[in-house]
Amino acid sequence: RTNQSIGYLKEVKLNCGVLDIFGFECFQYNSFEQLCINFTNERLQQFFNTFVFKCEEELYCKEKIPWDPLDFPDNQDCVDMLQDKPHGIFPMLDEECIVPQGSDRS
Repeated sequence: RTNQSIGYLKEVKLNCGVLDIFGFECFQYNSFEQLCINFTNERLQQFFNTFVFKCEEELYCKEKIPWDPLDFPDNQDCVDMLQDKPHGIFPMLDEECIVPQGSDRS
């Protein structure tokens, strides 16, 4: 009945995915690709936290609504280490890719 209620059509290929947005994972070996995936997931988690928790907290404080503060993990230091310009890992890698014959010595 759910499919009928949302207008499901057999000839239309639809996918539904679930994204686990909890942050950095710990592996013995972490490839660059996995690092990029983890970084993206962490940014999504921060976006979610900002709009679900931090904005609500500000609204509650502004309207003087009593509530118990939420404690949630914040990996901002890890994100900054990867993305902050000019000394983050990603900006430095970008710079090396732009410089002709770039190396760790240039």
